Amino acid sequence: MSLRFPKWYADRVARLRVPLGFLLLALFLWLAKPTRLSLFLGLPASALGILLRAWAAGHLRKNEQLVQSGPYAWVRNPLYLGTALTAGGLTTAAADWRLFALTCVVFLLVYLPAVQLEEQHLKDLFPTYWEYALRVPAFLPRRPKTPTPSRFQWSCYWRNQEYKAALAYLLVLAYLFWKLPP
Repeated sequence: MSLRFPKWYADRVARLRVPLGFLLLALFLWLAKPTRLSLFLGLPASALGILLRAWAAGHLRKNEQLVQSGPYAWVRNPLYLGTALTAGGLTTAAADWRLFALTCVVFLLVYLPAVQLEEQHLKDLFPTYWEYALRVPAFLPRRPKTPTPSRFQWSCYWRNQEYKAALAYLLVLAYLFWKLPP
């Protein structure tokens, strides 16, 4: 990742992720004017994103082990990538360029610094993290050279509470279809 943020900035904006998420949601609910075409264009990316998040959550053992299986064998940040795909798809489906642009800015200025903080935390926690980071790209997936032995586990999915993202996604989809003009 070539764009580096100072730690003081990353620490500060990390605390803003949740409040900014609620602000973006409020703007989304207010500005969304979906069309059949915008739904057709946006929903595949958003569905792919929510499925990627689910797959990642089914492998993740936070702070217990360096996960290198499932989507983590393809990309270091599958949860963030899944969130970006979901948000990009939903803002495309909402058919308001301002939402899409604002979401891109938030990802650049809030989520990328959070990724950097997380990578530093993982480096401190797991000595082999940088070997992994050299092998696996941050955001653009690449097929792993060797298969990964670990499998998706529903217990991890539930422990990581990823069902909350899936439920929120379904509610947003219902809202978009409700707002669709007759």
